[in-house]
Amino acid sequence: MADVVVVGAGPAGLAAASRAAESGAAVTIIDDNMRPGGQIWRGAAAEAERWLLGKPRAKVRWIFGARVFDALGLGCIAVEFADHTVEEIEYGNLILATGARERFLPFPGWTLPNVIGAGGLQALAKSGFPVEGKRVVVAGSGPLLLAVASYLLKHGAGVRLIAEQTTLAHLLRFSLALVRYPAKASQAARLRASLRGIPCRAGCWPVAAHGSEKLEGVTLRLGSRTWTEPCDYLACGFGLVPNTELAALLGCRIDEAIVVNEYQQTSVSGIYCAGEATGIGGLELSLVEGEIAGFAAAGRENEARRRFAERARCQRFAAALEKAFVLRPDLRALPHDDTFLCRCEDVTWAHVRSCQNWREAKLHTRCGMGPCQGRVCGAAAEFLLGWKTESVRPPVFPVRIGSLLR
Repeated sequence: MADVVVVGAGPAGLAAASRAAESGAAVTIIDDNMRPGGQIWRGAAAEAERWLLGKPRAKVRWIFGARVFDALGLGCIAVEFADHTVEEIEYGNLILATGARERFLPFPGWTLPNVIGAGGLQALAKSGFPVEGKRVVVAGSGPLLLAVASYLLKHGAGVRLIAEQTTLAHLLRFSLALVRYPAKASQAARLRASLRGIPCRAGCWPVAAHGSEKLEGVTLRLGSRTWTEPCDYLACGFGLVPNTELAALLGCRIDEAIVVNEYQQTSVSGIYCAGEATGIGGLELSLVEGEIAGFAAAGRENEARRRFAERARCQRFAAALEKAFVLRPDLRALPHDDTFLCRCEDVTWAHVRSCQNWREAKLHTRCGMGPCQGRVCGAAAEFLLGWKTESVRPPVFPVRIGSLLR
């Protein structure tokens, strides 16, 4: 039995595991990737490793290539490994650092091959996927678009355009707010310098993707003007959505994100949460939340309190970020009647919006019942229709039947 189990080895999870381990707790950290770092530090081993160098690392049990798929009552979770073996892991306290995923919004042609998430294409490129010489349009919303465009450009891609859906006024106000965050302002300046010569259009978004067998071009809207940009890849993501499924299964209170108190503890005693699953706030906020959760879960609340001021500073930046990149109502008009909302089950927008709520859509159309278990279409339905996709049942991720019959 571990004193503290951490689910997720991204920045928040690594910070939590490090602080809990250095506080004397026996820690187990679980992640479905084969290396630590999560999405943001994928391919940057040094950044991930520095959080568990030296003595704390020896007190941590690493479990990679494994997913938590069920909760067996309070104090025990079920984990399936890549070789399909299953282990039941008991814990004293649990820290959820499950991160976030990209939000995709449906538009005509969004299911074409080579239409891919912005972060998804970056992750592929970090894993060795060849992008050199490929024409790429980066579109959607949020600072991730600039980071993705910069990374692809450095690896030889021909970035044609960055299309940011938020308004120029919002971006200017956000830029002024960065004066209070010198490190962020410096980072933004470096990103913009790396993208010199690449058109970046505010108030611009994709309305259709075109191609016979794969993507050949994307139609973009800027004010009253539309045009089609030839490209090989459309890297498109409309912000991030917290991963709350495991927390919901454990009975934690969810209000768009996982609700936590000042010590990062959820509504369930002994279960903590840190990072993007508590709300989208960026790397620095994820790290400090992880530290607070790690200290608190190990019983060192005085140490946790010393990080409260830094968290508050990071939260102010997160609030500015959310305000700047709020999604415009125009995006609700993107899907046509025959546009697939649920890609797994080929359910069209017309069929889904004829229903009254998410439960009815699942029962009548199978929307949300495919392999992604509503992670894509559910987030889209929340934005497009204001629905809540609350029902969560085990398994949290698809597993072998044998794992359920353990």
